[in-house]
Amino acid sequence: MRDRQHAHPEPSPFEPGPGTERPEVAPITRRTVTLGVSLLATAVLAAVALVVPTPYAMRSPGPTEDTLERNLIQIEGARTYESTGQLRLTTVSVLGGPGYPMMSGQVIQGWLDPRRSVLPVEAIFPEATTQEEQQEVSQAEMVTSQESATAAALTEIGYDVPAVLDVEGTEPGSGAEGKLEKGDVIDAFQGEPVGTYADLIDGLAETNPGDSVTLGVQRGQRRMDVDVTTSGNGERAVLGVFIDPHYDFPVDVSIEIENIGGPSAGTMFALGIIDKLTPEDEANGKIIAGTGTMSPEGTVGPIGGIEQKLYGAVRDDAEWFLAPAGNCDQVVGNVPAGLNVVKVATLAEARDAVEQIGRGDGADLPTCP
Repeated sequence: MRDRQHAHPEPSPFEPGPGTERPEVAPITRRTVTLGVSLLATAVLAAVALVVPTPYAMRSPGPTEDTLERNLIQIEGARTYESTGQLRLTTVSVLGGPGYPMMSGQVIQGWLDPRRSVLPVEAIFPEATTQEEQQEVSQAEMVTSQESATAAALTEIGYDVPAVLDVEGTEPGSGAEGKLEKGDVIDAFQGEPVGTYADLIDGLAETNPGDSVTLGVQRGQRRMDVDVTTSGNGERAVLGVFIDPHYDFPVDVSIEIENIGGPSAGTMFALGIIDKLTPEDEANGKIIAGTGTMSPEGTVGPIGGIEQKLYGAVRDDAEWFLAPAGNCDQVVGNVPAGLNVVKVATLAEARDAVEQIGRGDGADLPTCP
């Protein structure tokens, strides 16, 4: 009699095998469902919050440009010289602003990045200004900056730069208010002809704040003398007049640069013009970055976003940075490793700093305290 064999099927992968205990499954309760829904809702809200528009704008390090690059500054009517170093203007990129709000997630990223700064929109853009209007103002400032830089640079290296000094207006409360008018042309100071902007500045340099001076003025068809009481902070006399100089440059200087606006490149433009027009190789192989507005008389003015410009300079291999004296409060504590900052207040100081750096003597140059 044949033995009967009994087959034992393999256990199903979905069923516990012999000797295996079936795991206990927690029952789905109302509390479990509520917790799951709450977590999902929180995740959705967090994701939505990251794309909520905010009233902030963010500054980041922008591109830098070498003003000694062959085609950036073009000069005709005078001999030019080659350079081996770099004089890099620095910029700031701005995210956000009128019509282009920043999202919450971008704001958080900006707060966590030391190279960036997040500010209320109105701290960067004037109120009730569109992005297009701001761009137009920025481009107009760039044109004025280039003219002022050219006038200051040519004057610094010994050129006379004839100019017609048109009055654009007067400062409220100044001694010029009510005495000078828009459209007046100043052509004399204390009886001496004024043919350049430097002539007027030199005359004021010899005047004490509070002194009365006589200006020769052409008003339409009339020629007159106008007495103006100067003001000032104890250091130099101020007329309280807004002047729009129209220059007759003895050298044809053109600056070609795209997608950059504002007045803050003036100092580096002026240094680039000087370097190209003088036989000395001022930078002498060094990479020097910087910023600062430039007035026609050669004053370096403060700018915004200098912390981001310092980081942009290091990113593009600069070892030296020329900073306006008026920005020292923002420089201190924000200098990236490997960057040497030099404080400058005038074009003459900036030019001297470049020459000393080029000679390898920059260690003793003044810095921000």
